[in-house]
Amino acid sequence: MTVNREIHLASRPEGWPTADNFRLVETEVPTPGPGQLVVRNQFMSVDPYMRGRMNDVKSYVPPFALDAPLDGGAVGEVVAGEGNGIVPGDTVLHGLGWREYALLDAKGARKVDPSLAPVSAYLGVLGMTGLTAYAGLLDVAAMRPGESVFVSGAAGAVGSMVGQIAKLRGAARVVGSAGSPAKVERLRALGFDAAFDYHDGPVADQLRAAAPNGIDVYFDNVGGEHLEAAIGALRLHGRAAVCGMIAQYNATEPPAAPRNLAMLIGKRLTLRGFLVGDHGHLRDQFVQEVAGWLREGRLSYDETVVDGIAAAPEAFLGLLRGDNLGKMLVRL
Repeated sequence: MTVNREIHLASRPEGWPTADNFRLVETEVPTPGPGQLVVRNQFMSVDPYMRGRMNDVKSYVPPFALDAPLDGGAVGEVVAGEGNGIVPGDTVLHGLGWREYALLDAKGARKVDPSLAPVSAYLGVLGMTGLTAYAGLLDVAAMRPGESVFVSGAAGAVGSMVGQIAKLRGAARVVGSAGSPAKVERLRALGFDAAFDYHDGPVADQLRAAAPNGIDVYFDNVGGEHLEAAIGALRLHGRAAVCGMIAQYNATEPPAAPRNLAMLIGKRLTLRGFLVGDHGHLRDQFVQEVAGWLREGRLSYDETVVDGIAAAPEAFLGLLRGDNLGKMLVRL
């Protein structure tokens, strides 16, 4: 193969992205230099945070460049080059997705063992997604056994992991919100004590019914009305780990909620945003514990897989619409 296909950002979205914001481009398969690898990507990840990088604004990570390939988590086989103990035939995890072949410095790749788990798992349950759930719940929100936990966007890749980890670590009650009846049923099958479809009525009312005694921990993937409802339900000294706010990623106007921030004072609440990159010190502990749960059949994970690099933009748009169950992946 000499042709490499990749997805470029053709224009910056205003509000919701569309297919016109992306372009499929053919290039040559790159040639590695000293200490570089060429990786034939097998799976790539699309994630909500990528929407923010499409805007030309200052943030914790640089914006995507126009007329250049996007990037993100990917896993694949090394087909040329070597370095940092990595040779052709090895399977590696790296950050140059949105293309069929990636050229990267060997120091930017992490070798994974495809015999321990399907390679796609290293982008989800055993990768950034899983660590986000683990660190946010246990380190940022400091959940303790016997507490009650509410997770928004709970049928997504991170949220579904948060709920299961909470139960495995001794939570007394775990409640999740999702966007369809099928997703609500899936949450119940995963062990959530209660779940509701946020389309069925005000989130605050449904949360009150699902957790009548309140909650101690909120894991936020949504923001907006969900965050407002969680603030109202949090008990004294409650904590919220703010992972994402997908409800407003495509908004062109400031969100109306939360309107009850003053409750933080009397309840002495803690709302803390976090990035998974700040919690690398937990990686070994996380992999050991989660891999053990997987082996024992105590933890499950879902993947929604779309085939082909040309379908990557639609997979991303589907993620923003909530079409996925669990981790949204593109198989290349």
